[in-house]
Amino acid sequence: MPNSHSRRLTIADVASAAGVSRTTVSHALNDRGQVDPATRTLVKEVAARLGYSPNLRAQRLRTGRANAIALLSSMPFAVAGGSSRLGFLMEIAATATEAALRRGVALVLVPPLDEAQALLDTLDIDGAVIIEPVANDPHVARLHKRGVKLVSIGRQPETEATLPYIDMHGEAAGALLLEHLHEQGARRIGLVIGAQSRHSYLDMEHAYRTYCTANNLSPAIVRADEAGGEAAGAAACLQLLDNHPELDGLCVPVDAFAVGAVQALAARGLKVPQDVKVVTRYDGLRARECAPPLTALNMHLEAVAALAIELLFEQINNTGQRQRIDAPLATLVARESSLK
Repeated sequence: MPNSHSRRLTIADVASAAGVSRTTVSHALNDRGQVDPATRTLVKEVAARLGYSPNLRAQRLRTGRANAIALLSSMPFAVAGGSSRLGFLMEIAATATEAALRRGVALVLVPPLDEAQALLDTLDIDGAVIIEPVANDPHVARLHKRGVKLVSIGRQPETEATLPYIDMHGEAAGALLLEHLHEQGARRIGLVIGAQSRHSYLDMEHAYRTYCTANNLSPAIVRADEAGGEAAGAAACLQLLDNHPELDGLCVPVDAFAVGAVQALAARGLKVPQDVKVVTRYDGLRARECAPPLTALNMHLEAVAALAIELLFEQINNTGQRQRIDAPLATLVARESSLK
């Protein structure tokens, strides 16, 4: 019997101890091929008794697989972090991790930091799910250059070769928020969206302009830089109020901006929802813990995450041709910030 302290156990050692071929050992340990169930069990028991573990480097060279995928977002910490505690990312991560582990694959979370771009050059992964990529997203460019399979949650805007994506139905979500504000009595609604080119902002603006046209209103839109977080949302709200003092409703899809807007309204002596009703998109910690709590959308992120992993593995294994999967439609979670 080889001394595991003097040299690393090999697949040949397991094969010799089990009385089978090395190919049988490989198939049995990786649950592949046509191996008798009793033999598969025997091989695994022998490997466990010997303390055998696979040589991951050799396995990587042989299969070309890292058996790991990544989940990443380009949303800055000013929006993703802070009081929201990476809520949007972590809600998706919980289900994505379970779905990955069921396939025998690890999931790596890539932080939404500029420094993460360098990490993507060396991270050993087979594929990645990117949340709401911006146009010309540097994360996408780096991973594409390496040949990593990619899918996105939300389509990547302004690109000819669109990534396979989960359609988040951004326009329908925007229309749902605007219809709710209208039903609750808001007649002059303003829009605060991010300045970056993300599908959710573009879809929300289209829904808003459609609403304005249908109601014979002139659009009242201000764009804020995501990097500014709540402060940027507050400044954008004040700008809207200066230009449109008649506003009685605000649609603010970014939850950090929405919290800032509520603070700005209070600073102007305006009450929410009595004077101005406010809604946001993501039903996360910021929406729930705002004072007053914000009306938001349940985006069914568990289902979205599972669909994203399914689509990614179709790409990795070349088993499907789908370029788009529809996410469940968002549902409204009405709270004090917008109710009559």
